[in-house]
Amino acid sequence: MSELHIIFTRKEEVLISRKPYAAWQEIQDEYDGYMASLGPWDAPTVVSWLDEEYRTLLPPAQEQVDILLSSEQIVHSLSFAKKN
Repeated sequence: MSELHIIFTRKEEVLISRKPYAAWQEIQDEYDGYMASLGPWDAPTVVSWLDEEYRTLLPPAQEQVDILLSSEQIVHSLSFAKKN
């Protein structure tokens, strides 16, 4: 089972990654504009956290995590409903 990180950056806003990292400093070195990260967490924990914190995800958190896990992608930029 993949362990995932939630990554917050100034540019991309929120990313989910299945790349294994030994420490948050590795994530910081990889992402320009790094602000913070959470994890590694299992997929159900990531979905639960995203559902609680980001009610405007579109498609929903579970679908976005599934997209990442079922693809060859290592990182997925979360998408949100457009503001009016």
